[in-house]
Amino acid sequence: MTDPQPDRSLPEGGFAALNGWDGDYLLYDDFDLPTYVGLPTFASLPWVSDAEELARRRPDVAIVGAPFDDAVSHRPGARFGPRAIRQATYTTGSILSLQLDVEPFEVLDVVDAGDANIVPAWMQRGHSLIYRKVREVAATGAIPIVLGGDHSITWPSATAVAEVRRPGSIGIVHFDAHADTAPDDWGVLAGHGTPMRRLIESGAVAGRNFVQVGLRGYWPPRDVFAWMQAQGMRWHLMAEIEARGAEAVITDAIAEALEGADAIYLSLDIDVIDPGMAPGTGTPEPGGMLTREVLRAVRQIVGAVELAGMDIVEVSPPYDHAEVTAAAAHRAALEAISALARKKRGGQEVRYQGPAVSSPGEHRHSAAEPGHGSHGGGG
Repeated sequence: MTDPQPDRSLPEGGFAALNGWDGDYLLYDDFDLPTYVGLPTFASLPWVSDAEELARRRPDVAIVGAPFDDAVSHRPGARFGPRAIRQATYTTGSILSLQLDVEPFEVLDVVDAGDANIVPAWMQRGHSLIYRKVREVAATGAIPIVLGGDHSITWPSATAVAEVRRPGSIGIVHFDAHADTAPDDWGVLAGHGTPMRRLIESGAVAGRNFVQVGLRGYWPPRDVFAWMQAQGMRWHLMAEIEARGAEAVITDAIAEALEGADAIYLSLDIDVIDPGMAPGTGTPEPGGMLTREVLRAVRQIVGAVELAGMDIVEVSPPYDHAEVTAAAAHRAALEAISALARKKRGGQEVRYQGPAVSSPGEHRHSAAEPGHGSHGGGG
C-alpha cells in the first residue's frame, strides 16, 4: 500500500492569505525605518558615494568614513570607528535639536558619502585614498564631516579641504589630550602623533592659525612645545578650562584660529573627553573635558565660524563598553550638522561657493585617478 501523495495545490489566496500576511500594510521610506534595518548609514541618511552623483546633487554636508588605524602608537581598533559611529544612531526620520530648536534634516541636504577605499597595512595608500575621497567631497561644495580612524587621517583630510579652499586659507581648532606635533613616531613621519606637524610643515595650514584645546597629561615634551611656539601655534591646557570655564576658552580659540584665516576646520579627538565618559579610544588620558562641554563647544564653534570641514577620530570600539564613546562621537557630528542648519535657516550659506567647486556632473580626482596623494611619511 502506497502513502497518498500530499496536496501540492496552493490554498485559495496563497499562503499569504492562509497565514494572514496579505494585509494592506504601510511601507516606510528607508529614512524612516528603525536604525537596525537596512544599510547602516549615518542617521539613516541617503548613501551617495559616487562622485558624479555628489556633484549633481550638491548636498550641504557629506559624511565620509576613514576606516584607517595603521598609524596608531598604542591601542588599535579605530578602523572600526566609522561603522560604530554610524551605528550609534538611534533616531530616524526628521529630528529636532532641543539645544538649537532646529530640525536639521528639514533644513539641510545631508548625505552619507561612504568610506575612503582603504585596505589594511598600507599606510601611504590609506592616506592617499583618504585625501582623494575628502577632496572629491569638498570639491562639490559640501562640508565634509570625516569619521576616523586614528588621528593621522587629519593630515590628508585637512590637506584636501585646504587645497579646495585655495587661494583662501583655513584655521584649525583641534580638540585633543595630546598635541600630535611629534617630529616622528619611531622614525615614521605619518604616525598618529605627527599629523599637525605635517600639516604645518607642508604649508597646508599656517601655524598661527592652529589652536589646540584640552591638552593635558605628560606629552608633549619641552622641545616639541618649543617647536609649536616657534610656529606661532596657540594652545589652551585643560587646567585653563578648569580655571576659566570651557565657553570662555572656546571664545578665545575661535578668535585665535580666525586671525588671517577664512574658514575653520574642526578636528575632534574623542580622547579630549575624560576616559570615564569616553573609554573607547586609542590613548586614554584621565582628567578630560565633560561630554556636554565638548558638545556645547562644537555648537559654539560651528555657529560662529564658516566651517570648512570636520573630523572626529580615535573612536576604538573594542574598548568602548556600552558604546558610550561612539555615541559621543555621533552626537558631536549631529551637533555640528544642527548648528549648520540653524545658520542656513537664518539665511546664511553653509556650502562652499569658491572657484574649486565642481559643476554638476563634473568628476574631480576620483579614487582611481593616479597622482593625487599625500606624499611623505614612513609608511
